[in-house]
Amino acid sequence: MQTELYIVSGFLGAGKTSLIQKLLREALQGKKTVLVENDFGEVGVDAALLRAGGVEVRELNAGCICCSLTGDFIRALRELLNRFSPEVVLIEPSGVGKLSDVAKACADPAIQARAVLRRKITVVDAGRCRLYYDNFGEFFTDQIAGADTILLSRAAEHPEKTEFALKLLRSLNGRADILSRPWETLDATALLYPHEHEHMHEHEHEHQHEHQHQHEHEHEHEHMHEHMHEQIFEAVTIRTDRFFSRQELQTLAAALSRATGAVLRAKGLVRGPEGGWNLQYLPGDWRIEPCAAEGGVFCIIGRGLDRGELVRLVDDIPA
Repeated sequence: MQTELYIVSGFLGAGKTSLIQKLLREALQGKKTVLVENDFGEVGVDAALLRAGGVEVRELNAGCICCSLTGDFIRALRELLNRFSPEVVLIEPSGVGKLSDVAKACADPAIQARAVLRRKITVVDAGRCRLYYDNFGEFFTDQIAGADTILLSRAAEHPEKTEFALKLLRSLNGRADILSRPWETLDATALLYPHEHEHMHEHEHEHQHEHQHQHEHEHEHEHMHEHMHEQIFEAVTIRTDRFFSRQELQTLAAALSRATGAVLRAKGLVRGPEGGWNLQYLPGDWRIEPCAAEGGVFCIIGRGLDRGELVRLVDDIPA
């Protein structure tokens, strides 16, 4: 029996980890499942959070999946299949990885002998859809064009932006199922096995003329753009042994919005007086929640970042 592969893609902070938690909790209970998690940066914050919930996670943190497609990723996935013989593998690429590249790797003969790619799911932040489309081009649109199912996150929080988001998604991918209703109403099993749950679709979006996306590129083109994400995005990892209060983390989150360059995403697992804290930051929006995972690290992703300034922000918060 072949292992089922599912890719859960999405640009920085779209909500991939939240969707994976829903799938594990509601659709994959009792199945031998492994998550392949690839953070952009040195430390897998999301992997640590999932492990704290008892999930088997294999990390690929030597860089973005797209930079090791012909080598490390395919070898690691093949080793995982041979060693664990899982029923299901969930693949969570970095937020700046290309869905088309990951799907191409899953089509490698060494992988196809043991596994089959069943579904490519992309999560899109309704409130930041226009911003990311205007500023990040192919890094954003590739994840949409290659998807079988697209889930809008934060649609209820941004109803005025959701209509634009839906029109844009349909123009980029006219064949995918595009779902914008609240996630708690979605059937997680139907997301993975839509043909067995036809009621999931409910014609939530109009089928347009199928949009043809060009996935094949000349070799020279691939080589030229292979590491382009590393020139556009950068990750700063800051390790710390200090304890933080909620107020201190709120002060840090506010400071990130004023930092040099553009902080597009920040994640932190740090210690507090009574347990761990999980910081999730997006421009203009952040969450600070207690968590069971142990940590002492921040991962900050953006453009034009000043590492020294960011280290000082972490170190100089009034204790």
